[in-house]
Amino acid sequence: MEGKAKHSFLLPFLAIFLFISIFPSFTHSSHSQTQTLTLHSLPNPLPTLSWPESESTQPDPDTLSLDLHHIDSLSFNQTPQHLFQLRLQRDSARVNSFTSILTKATSQNTTGSGFSSSVTSGLSQGSGEYFTRLGVGTPPKYGYMVLDTGSDVVWLQCKPCRDCYSQSDPVFDPTQSTSYAGVPCGSPLCRRLDSPGCDNRKKVCQYQVSYGDGSFTFGDFSTETLTFRRTGVQRVAIGCGHDNEGLFVGAAGLLGLGRGSLSFPSQTGTRFNQKFSYCLVDRSTSTKPSSMVFGESAVSRTARFTPLIKNPKLDTFYYVELLGISVGGAPVRGISASLFRLDQTGNGGVIIDSGTSVTRLTRPAYIALRDAFRVGATRLKRAPDFSLFDTCYDLSGLAEVKVPTVVLHFRGADVSFPAANYLIPVDNSGSFCFAFAGTMSGLSIIGNIQQQGFRVVYDLAGSRVGFAPRGC
Repeated sequence: MEGKAKHSFLLPFLAIFLFISIFPSFTHSSHSQTQTLTLHSLPNPLPTLSWPESESTQPDPDTLSLDLHHIDSLSFNQTPQHLFQLRLQRDSARVNSFTSILTKATSQNTTGSGFSSSVTSGLSQGSGEYFTRLGVGTPPKYGYMVLDTGSDVVWLQCKPCRDCYSQSDPVFDPTQSTSYAGVPCGSPLCRRLDSPGCDNRKKVCQYQVSYGDGSFTFGDFSTETLTFRRTGVQRVAIGCGHDNEGLFVGAAGLLGLGRGSLSFPSQTGTRFNQKFSYCLVDRSTSTKPSSMVFGESAVSRTARFTPLIKNPKLDTFYYVELLGISVGGAPVRGISASLFRLDQTGNGGVIIDSGTSVTRLTRPAYIALRDAFRVGATRLKRAPDFSLFDTCYDLSGLAEVKVPTVVLHFRGADVSFPAANYLIPVDNSGSFCFAFAGTMSGLSIIGNIQQQGFRVVYDLAGSRVGFAPRGC
């Protein structure tokens, strides 16, 4: 009897031990997880830009490595506060343009092509917050090109200009390039455009990309050599724009990095195996440029991958499956995978986008996330709302603060953000805001503020997207 009593006395402790061993996460649920945020002011744009035009050829011809700079670096004599306001304005316009794209695509019975999916995503709408410098033609003439994962068509301004906006470098003259070739009307390449035109006099295919604000670029569809750090990529289909009207920034054009057939990654899939990645630095803490890599070297060994899913109505965007969100180590109540589901009509879903700054979540998910964060940050002094942000704090006079952790749970990959990726400065007076926002549309967008510091890997061949922390 005495032996049985001893064993029965131990049974409850044994049960508790097994429970803790099998379900370790439950043991932490009562203790909110936090991390330290070191406070910084709004970043100043870089005073000078250095570019690798004179650098030697890259050692591997099947790999491209580029420096990226934020679009604010092309703005001069602007205060950090004004640049931040402009960034939020571009951001709102871009989100609205994506909504227009989806509304148009889902109202049609046919699947959108790579061309049509880029119709309302443009430079004037904040397309791509980052740019690089590359050469066009033979011999190469260098200019700034915005990079955009939310559009497909590659285009730049060309002489003769019927109407060209102001850019930093001379406008490209195709007659001075030995590698320039117009795409013939009726060719398979021309037919990839949503609404191809034809210059009957020159027998050359024509393109037009129209933007939601009335801006557009129009010209000849052609093939040309693009040069990255003296590594040439031949016969890339580009739009040579002779009529480009609208409020564009000073870049020469746009390098489309979307998922459609006319994007740069899709066109160069054989050479670079449809793989590219970028790492965007936090400009408030780092002076080095962001970077982009094409080819097998783009795939980080430490990346955690989530599958890409397809929108049956639209080719361009990179859709992923978001299952839930945790704040302070606990799943946010009210957020489930059903809020982010992409349906068969092409509505809803979650995309990864380099050109959107602030992550947008469908309204019910955002409210649940915001409320959970507010509960975890009750010790911080609240500040008035700022622009699209409704959860702000007065952190003036402090060097660092503790904030609850935020983790996005994708299928197959949990992404835990550094504190600086979701509580950001909005002025130079110590005001910081929770860098998420709600949207009334069904589309959710993971923006570039949340992506900072991660190497984001786009593996189109493997139909997956990966996140490698501390990847810059």
